[in-house]
Amino acid sequence: MKISVDISMYPLQEDYCQPILDFIARLEQNPDLTIARNSLSTQVFGDFDSVMKEMNQDMKEVLEKIPHSVFVLKIVGVDRSAAVIDACK
Repeated sequence: MKISVDISMYPLQEDYCQPILDFIARLEQNPDLTIARNSLSTQVFGDFDSVMKEMNQDMKEVLEKIPHSVFVLKIVGVDRSAAVIDACK
């Protein structure tokens, strides 16, 4: 089953940018995942098991290093990577 995940990470510390960039870079190293960045969140697309395994490992690593971090996830049970969003008209 393909899924789409919208994930935001909030390291509750002054130097918050680098941990976020490092987290995304680790996700991008997995060739089974498609990653899309924007200024508000990151989208991860791929097979459910691959996506969840990678995110589980990477989030655990972050929480071990920076326990005061928050992750916000939205998961959809389809691949929305090619979705075109039209403004409400």
